[in-house]
Amino acid sequence: MRTELDRRMDEGLAMLTGPGAPLALGSIALNGVDLPLIAAVPPALPHYFAHYAAEHADKTFLVAGEERLTFAQVHAEAEKVARSLVGEGLQTGERVGIAMRNSPSWITLYMGITMAGGVACLLNGWWQPPELAEAIADVGCTLVFADPPRARRLAAIEGLSVPVVEIDDLLPLAQAMHVVTHSWPRVPLPVLTADDNATILFTSGSTGQSKGALSDHRAVLQAVFNYLAQALVMFGIATQDGKPPEGQPATLLNVPLFHVTAEVPVFLQSFAMGRKLVLMPKWDAEEAMRLIEAEAISYFVGVPLMSFEILTHPNRSNYNLSTVTDFAAGGAPRPVEHVRRIKEEMGGGAPLLGYGLTETNGIGCGNWRDNYLAKPNSTGRASAPLVDLAILDAMGRPVAQGARGEIGIRSVANFKEYWNRPEATADAFTADRYFLTGDIGYLDEDGYLFIVDRKKDIIIRGGENISCQEVEAAIYEHPGVAEAAVFGLPDERFGEVPGAVVKYRPGEEQTPEQLCAFLYAHIAAFKVPQRIWTSTEPLPRLGTEKIDKVGLRATYRAIAEAEAKAA
Repeated sequence: MRTELDRRMDEGLAMLTGPGAPLALGSIALNGVDLPLIAAVPPALPHYFAHYAAEHADKTFLVAGEERLTFAQVHAEAEKVARSLVGEGLQTGERVGIAMRNSPSWITLYMGITMAGGVACLLNGWWQPPELAEAIADVGCTLVFADPPRARRLAAIEGLSVPVVEIDDLLPLAQAMHVVTHSWPRVPLPVLTADDNATILFTSGSTGQSKGALSDHRAVLQAVFNYLAQALVMFGIATQDGKPPEGQPATLLNVPLFHVTAEVPVFLQSFAMGRKLVLMPKWDAEEAMRLIEAEAISYFVGVPLMSFEILTHPNRSNYNLSTVTDFAAGGAPRPVEHVRRIKEEMGGGAPLLGYGLTETNGIGCGNWRDNYLAKPNSTGRASAPLVDLAILDAMGRPVAQGARGEIGIRSVANFKEYWNRPEATADAFTADRYFLTGDIGYLDEDGYLFIVDRKKDIIIRGGENISCQEVEAAIYEHPGVAEAAVFGLPDERFGEVPGAVVKYRPGEEQTPEQLCAFLYAHIAAFKVPQRIWTSTEPLPRLGTEKIDKVGLRATYRAIAEAEAKAA
């Protein structure tokens, strides 16, 4: 049954996107499929930056430590970067890498590269030299911008022939950019279209080698405006309820900019909203709370662990967090108990969960506020107005409502291709252009998506399928658990059995036997891990902040094999 919030959101969206409305829908034929698009979206990122930087010229855009920069200031520096690149011979479509931590320099370089017609390649700032070398070679970067730590890693790559420009991003923006713009020529910038390539983001590598996902300007901007439509609908509902947002919207930039969540809904959407971005160079829950209070942050988004660390921080009561309307999360599910506690204990901010992928430019589903409380295991409904969601069988055909299958997402915001990987690209899409996410899920009678596992993250124990995500969720119900990962271990009798590695909260450590006793009360005995290892360090994560299940599985399988041989 449709909730009252769903009804209000649907009505608000219809008013916003109907004929003659500000975000009225049109259509476009791509790859033989007609897709809806928002007609008012600018054709390319340079048009978008110029329009909204002028509209919000004197508003604060970036806060980084003591530095405060307006929209006009950042755009002016980005234009200098763009003209310098064109003046130095950059051709439309050339790939330019950014290997840097979050900073005003990163944002300005992204803007300048795309304004110059280049393709901004968002290199993972946590990669080590071999990973950086592989990605740069894979997509054919002709130039890389790097902060000092990343520049040192790049210098360690033997035989790297790509020029690296080091940017001291700790300097004020104009000084940091001077190495690029010191002799910027007054050359004309290219006139770009929606079909021109804009970005390459790298997949997390959770199913193997990282791939470069290429998107054009149309896909990136349509994704931005799909997020904007949702934000405007919620603004309208708040206004109808007599609680219109006051002052300039503001958000923390606390996730890495090479991640699609930071790039599209946080950084890029902020232009249209006139929103202030407060940069955090490194995550720290107490510093986040201090900034929320000091900068009147109105929206928070991060991986679930971030909002949970705020929720459980011993000093939370020392900070006023009441300006935050939503505590959003993505990248992983939240335990059900966390959803309830955020609503009850965070000073008024409501829980929100989003689901999207690098290849969809971040858009997919959203579960909002009271709806999320009612269905905390769901990622919500398809994000209107652009997302078409389907649950597909092995042949790419829709399954019956309630049946499980692979989640497919179709929209104008989907990426074009994996760079130089035609076979991987072909495998990623159905014939009618649904992107195959690799996630297994089902839709309930209200159109809410429930993700039950990864397609290749299922343990088959003697013919019984075990969902790794289900076992992890049970482990997370133990209050002492901070992080957990479940994976299959080879077994002579059953073929495969569950194994797990767990990190506990300080002072909450359990023996494997104690944790198993807890799990037996929550899940069937055959799902309880046969081996549990305890980690004293945080579990390794990929660039998208997901736990590196592939790496952990390989490590602990090797340990189990070595122990078996030694026995």
